[in-house]
Amino acid sequence: MTDLTAPIFTDADKAREHLEAQRWPDGPYCPHCGNADRLRITKMEGEKHRPGLYNCKECRKQFSVTVGTVFERSKVPLNKWLLATYLLASSKKGISAHQLHRSIGVTYKTAWFMFHRIREAMRVDTANAEPMGGQGKVVEADETYQGKTKETRTQSVDGRVKYQNKGRGPANKRPVIALVERGGKARSFHVHAATFDVVEKIVSQNIDKESRLHTDESRLYSVSKVPTMVAEHESVKHSADEYVRGDVYSNSVEGYFSIFKRGMKGIYQHCSEKHLHRYLAEYDFRFSNRIALGVDDTDRANEALKGIAGKRLTYRRTSEALL
Repeated sequence: MTDLTAPIFTDADKAREHLEAQRWPDGPYCPHCGNADRLRITKMEGEKHRPGLYNCKECRKQFSVTVGTVFERSKVPLNKWLLATYLLASSKKGISAHQLHRSIGVTYKTAWFMFHRIREAMRVDTANAEPMGGQGKVVEADETYQGKTKETRTQSVDGRVKYQNKGRGPANKRPVIALVERGGKARSFHVHAATFDVVEKIVSQNIDKESRLHTDESRLYSVSKVPTMVAEHESVKHSADEYVRGDVYSNSVEGYFSIFKRGMKGIYQHCSEKHLHRYLAEYDFRFSNRIALGVDDTDRANEALKGIAGKRLTYRRTSEALL
């Protein structure tokens, strides 16, 4: 376990040097024009310049390691950013913003926004990511429901969405669909409603066609076009107390959901629907970089720091549309 009194967590200059090593392993490059020629980049030194400032001779603009990242224009010292990143990355079920604000000495509002920025760094761009699974590999899929929606949402037998004034169970909860590659990574999606069209879109865009897909008996997978989108689709029938048949089961994705639900209920407790996708990104990241895959707490935190580039998140842009 990393020592929380380490210099990168207590000294802003040491934190900056560590962040530079993670973001620029081959040397600094200009985030404005992309120039990576070391002879055309100079470090601004002296009392007149703040530490860590560089000048690009190509575009004649100055930059630091935080420019073009989720840390840009933040007044919070970098050592506190690194400590917050480590705490969020190393807590299996998450850590509350109240706990962070007490631990590192920032306001609750600042701690809340810091965590959302870090979750943005953890987020995987699924549109450009490699598909999950592959020939001979198993991907498990399942859906769950979390929290309550403002309006009741249900779906008819053919997968179309209907609205009702009252409802219990899934009817008035937020649907989440998750894909877990057995022995690998996870991707989860907060959707407006779990319908055939939505499930088919997620499967087609995120699972390799040569994969084996394992699910429960849900009609979302068995009756839809999903079986034709993969090499093989098999399911277990939970309603008949069947949970494992040979190597066919959905225990991996259900295990992911158990961690997610324990964290959302026990740690975060309250989550607005417009922010749910960011919490899912957090749980996806930790699951995909877990100790079983050879990633310890320090490596996981450094991996999160590598994802800060090319992303900006302002206080007014913390939500996005559902699928």
